[in-house]
Amino acid sequence: MSTLPPTEHDEPIDGYFEHERLGIEFVVEDVDFELADAEELTSWVERIAKVHEHEIVHLTYIFCSDEYLHKVNMEYLDHDTYTDVITFDNADDADIIEGDIFISVERIRENAQLHGVTFRDELHRVMIHGVLHLLGYADKDLLSQTAMRKKEDDCLSLRTF
Repeated sequence: MSTLPPTEHDEPIDGYFEHERLGIEFVVEDVDFELADAEELTSWVERIAKVHEHEIVHLTYIFCSDEYLHKVNMEYLDHDTYTDVITFDNADDADIIEGDIFISVERIRENAQLHGVTFRDELHRVMIHGVLHLLGYADKDLLSQTAMRKKEDDCLSLRTF
């Protein structure tokens, strides 16, 4: 949450001042990567949040290398494993999205080849997977993993780009 004090002209909206509403941002760390369709992706993710009656206050996607994400996994989750995505939920309220989604670009490339899908489709699946976690969906057991995969497919079908 931003600690900037409100100005005399700021009006709170849903408890947040306008300068606290940062939307979606995309960051690249430790990997050569350029995100295509950033505006379309932003609109799509915002639409998914709205369908689930959530508002995005601040969501950061961090695209990184396998090693970078492995270090995050070790440092913050104490997991010595490689993964494609890690989601951190920073929201204080149940109906907002505020968080960080770390995505290994290298792992996305490998998984796309492994599953016979395009890099773009696998990237979008993982991007929305992180959002679904922020919306309260889990994937700890086979039943919830199946439900999560169906929800990912539903969200991917809402892309218009």
